[in-house]
Amino acid sequence: QVQLVESGGGLVQSGGSLSLSCAASGSIFSISTMGWYRQAPGQQRELVADIRSSGSTNYADSVKGRFTVSRDNYKNTVYLQMNSLKPEDTGVYYCKAVVKAPPTWKYMDFWGKGTLVTVSS
Repeated sequence: QVQLVESGGGLVQSGGSLSLSCAASGSIFSISTMGWYRQAPGQQRELVADIRSSGSTNYADSVKGRFTVSRDNYKNTVYLQMNSLKPEDTGVYYCKAVVKAPPTWKYMDFWGKGTLVTVSS
């Protein structure tokens, strides 16, 4: 079994910063992409940023220049540094990891339960 546990959400004023982290644990053979998605009330879940094991990154246009995704491959942990937060960044942030693990030994998506980020105006 693979578990992802997020931490770091909370309430912040517009213009402020927050850091999120997500640690993967369990019977992990390898992890390819790790990333963050968010879901605002009444909207679909959308990609915020992700990072491959090589270190290459991908960001949603709405967060470029404000958010930074990083990872520690030894700790199987992905981070999201969020600066210059805006009210429209409010939502539940979910961590996703693409993991190769038993019993399938195929890369599969695993999700965390989410952490709430609220940005007040």
